[in-house]
Amino acid sequence: MRWEDWKPFYERIVREMGYSVEEDRKSAELLRALLLEGDEYILREELATVVGRKAYVFGAGPSLGLALEEFDFSDGTLITADGATTALLDAGLLPDVIVTDLDGRIPDIKLANDKGAFLVVHAHGDNVEKMGVYVPMFSRILGTCQTEPLDIVYNFGGFTDGDRAAFLAEELGAREIVLVGFDFGDTVGRWSKPGLREHARVWESKRKKFEFAKELLEWLEKNGRAKVEYLRPDP
Repeated sequence: MRWEDWKPFYERIVREMGYSVEEDRKSAELLRALLLEGDEYILREELATVVGRKAYVFGAGPSLGLALEEFDFSDGTLITADGATTALLDAGLLPDVIVTDLDGRIPDIKLANDKGAFLVVHAHGDNVEKMGVYVPMFSRILGTCQTEPLDIVYNFGGFTDGDRAAFLAEELGAREIVLVGFDFGDTVGRWSKPGLREHARVWESKRKKFEFAKELLEWLEKNGRAKVEYLRPDP
């Protein structure tokens, strides 16, 4: 997704969600500085060698647990959206790539990173403190933002960790993107936030995020090069 295509979505998101463009820009600049200081960052070309023609993108919806029990994912690249990392590790699977704004279970993300998973860390105005604490802990990091891209901080489009992971897969060459654990219903999966122990009733800000994520994934289905499909377990 080009910046010209993303900008109208972003302007609506900022307006409807009450975000600050200036704070988002400051966050992107901080992430860039942290990456340069730590010298553990990678460029898109390196991550593109990791993403194959088929990519499974795992969201943290309540159907994720059953999907991990029912399906085999050995024929594609495994890309997790933040908290879904925990579910994969519990199922004995190591993600190839983790897309995170650092509000998942950090010990699990760190464990997967130490075992070889690449990280795509996203900067926005609400996670500045977390970036300062956690980015220096990680290695093999690609930086992303939701404002204008910087030289080593990219913007491939997408809003939530899940749909951004799908846009990332498209951008890095996947031709088949299979979405797992993308439910967008009235229930939030227990992997979505570290404080959740069980699936929870969706709250209003989360519902708005679901709506934007669905709209963006529909855009990707219509305008991207990859085939996008949903994989859901039998009820």
